Amino acid sequence: MAWLQCRFASEVLGIDASLQALVPEHGDGPWPVLYLLHGLSDDDSAWCRQTAIERYAAERNLAVVMPACGRGFYTDMRHGPRWYAFLTEELPSLAERLLPISRRREETFVAGLSMGGYGAFKWALREPQRFAAAASLSGSLDIVAVAQRLDPPPDFGLIFADRDPRGGEDDLFALLDRYRQLPSAAPRLYQWCGTEDFLYRPNLDFRDAAFDAGLELRYEEGPGDHQWHYWDQQIQRVLDWLPLPGR
Repeated sequence: MAWLQCRFASEVLGIDASLQALVPEHGDGPWPVLYLLHGLSDDDSAWCRQTAIERYAAERNLAVVMPACGRGFYTDMRHGPRWYAFLTEELPSLAERLLPISRRREETFVAGLSMGGYGAFKWALREPQRFAAAASLSGSLDIVAVAQRLDPPPDFGLIFADRDPRGGEDDLFALLDRYRQLPSAAPRLYQWCGTEDFLYRPNLDFRDAAFDAGLELRYEEGPGDHQWHYWDQQIQRVLDWLPLPGR
């Protein structure tokens, strides 16, 4: 795999941004692409440092784009960078100019862990025309519950200020409701969470809501908590599940 690290001045964010990418070296592109999102305490290097994603992607001739998106829950913050606009507008445009990756929906996917699982599902449910499939590992999927905790992450005061995310574009459960009349319009979804994870209950709630809305969701769980040991195992299952060309 060819490895690319890129730092650039982001017009959307107004600050420097970075991404890392993996692209197959042998054969002809454009390659199917997975946008792979990090969690709250990580950056664009996390997946390469903590897992064997380079080897897993090489075995499947899959390009992987990993952006750094701060601690803003992939949301346009009230007091901070516009992370969602960066993720969904500037990042794909830049990646498609720099890399031999596909622009076809059938060959474009998104996945993430924890905060990144939330970001992956939000991006895919808000822009279903872009993605064939999306996956969440140990996702922080109930943004309303997190915002209303007595001790929410300090970043939430900057993300939402006095705005209640319930029912809006950042609420995954509200996004699910949009598909009740046409569930087939949504991308295929894959969801995994460890049964000892502190996010297990919200994951069950999302699973039930997705099934109730009629979406095509593959839900899996197993022993485990909130650690890279499990995510390294589960990202392989995600890649095996993706509808890659030739399968």
